[in-house]
Amino acid sequence: MIIVKTAMSFPYYLKIGRASELSGKDRLIYRLLEILPGFLSWGTIIAFILLSWIKPVWVAIFIIAFDVYWFIKTIYLSFHLRANWKRFKHHLSIDWEKRLDNLKWRHLWQMVILPFYKEDFNVVNDACESLLNCGWPNEKMIVVLAAEERAGGGARQISHDILKKFEGKFGHFLITSHPKDISGEMAGKGSNAAWAAERAREEILDKNRIIYENVLVSVFDIDTRVYPQYFSCLAWHFLTAEKPFRSSFQPVPLYNNNIWLAPALSRVVATSGTFWQMIQQERPERLATFSSHSMSFKSLYETGYWQKNMVSEDSRIFWNFLLRYNGNYTVVPLAYPVSMDANLAPSFWKTVVNVYKQQRRWCWGVENVPYLIFGFLKNRRIALRKKIRFVLVQVEGFWSLATNPLLIFMLGWLPLILGGPEFNTTLLSYNLPRITRTLMTVAMLGLVGSAIISLKLLPPRPKKVRFYKKILMVFQWVLIPFTILIFGAMPGLDAQTRLMLGKYMGFWVTPKYRKRTDAID
Repeated sequence: MIIVKTAMSFPYYLKIGRASELSGKDRLIYRLLEILPGFLSWGTIIAFILLSWIKPVWVAIFIIAFDVYWFIKTIYLSFHLRANWKRFKHHLSIDWEKRLDNLKWRHLWQMVILPFYKEDFNVVNDACESLLNCGWPNEKMIVVLAAEERAGGGARQISHDILKKFEGKFGHFLITSHPKDISGEMAGKGSNAAWAAERAREEILDKNRIIYENVLVSVFDIDTRVYPQYFSCLAWHFLTAEKPFRSSFQPVPLYNNNIWLAPALSRVVATSGTFWQMIQQERPERLATFSSHSMSFKSLYETGYWQKNMVSEDSRIFWNFLLRYNGNYTVVPLAYPVSMDANLAPSFWKTVVNVYKQQRRWCWGVENVPYLIFGFLKNRRIALRKKIRFVLVQVEGFWSLATNPLLIFMLGWLPLILGGPEFNTTLLSYNLPRITRTLMTVAMLGLVGSAIISLKLLPPRPKKVRFYKKILMVFQWVLIPFTILIFGAMPGLDAQTRLMLGKYMGFWVTPKYRKRTDAID
């Protein structure tokens, strides 16, 4: 068995996965930090319920103020979405290959790591085909197909078939198999990708004397298909970045591969995720890496690759970088897409379950809150102002996710229910539902713009899919109040409660189901 080693040494807090890995005072502090997000969210909900009974007038005033705040915030975020949509269209129209002609770029290699588990041949094949046709010189590409030993013979056979088909078509094509049951590791994408990166370093980079600084690494979900000039766009942003070795590069995730086949609930949740990433790209000071992303191999190696002992490796690697480089690290938004699968299963209810599980896994990114605060307590070289800003953004983000939809759509009526006859005879009790309903109705009208953008993001409609489905994709946005409750607040609160109670989650692999378009009515 090959043991992954790097020449770097790290402070002990850099690779913490959970409180149980520490001892003494550090363990207590980290455990309290794990409790913090759930405590804040549940504290808000419980306090809201109690005050609706004890001080209904206070709560009613708060609800109206909160609804106004939420309305203004919705407008604020919608401006960011539209700004990114304009930049997104502009970046799609640019000939990035031509732009590169003005720069020295031919020394660059593109390494793509594709971790996979039990996905079928077609999913893996489509990902590799998109790389073959991406426009970047194939001889300057390193493709690493990272299988899991625990996936069994099926994954081995797919690896063999893919290697047979694509060997010799790229500069280097490597198959790795991540061993199961390695002590200290969690089975998941992070440990697999870290194993694959080290194997690629040993077997390709070092053997062929490829300089680490010349390699850009993209770790993609196995269902990722790159747009034709993704790597040229990435290379241009890398070469023109102020600090290219202190930057990660984030594309916009579009869940378009099977969007025409997914049910409305899945489409709304998937597209909402895309919109949130587009909004964050207009606020790069709040942006962390998510899902498919890219970075310099030099930085990745110096930081010890992705963590192997936790779930949210895609965002954690950014916080690893931030602590490793004493706050001197950023994410560069590309405003350029990669395409992935929307959640789809053989039945509607199985799709609903899978959407919830996927959202809960993403919400498990709350495990980064204790990691970040603990790391900031230990690292004295990061400016206090920067620490406070990052902590407030992360804590507020997860608190809002778990509580705001509940306050807006469910708990906002509690003063009328619990306030008693004394409150219900006041003018405030009469106006509360009317003011709330009016503000929410006006805010919902803003979804018209989102619906229009979502239609423009759609790939061409398959011939077997009837036209009326495109019309339904406009009206599907009336599901937003339901989706942000069931697939936003609920999994967010679920994840925070598990972390608060020390019921740690493992890595759940989202099943990739491909329904044939010729089977559609």
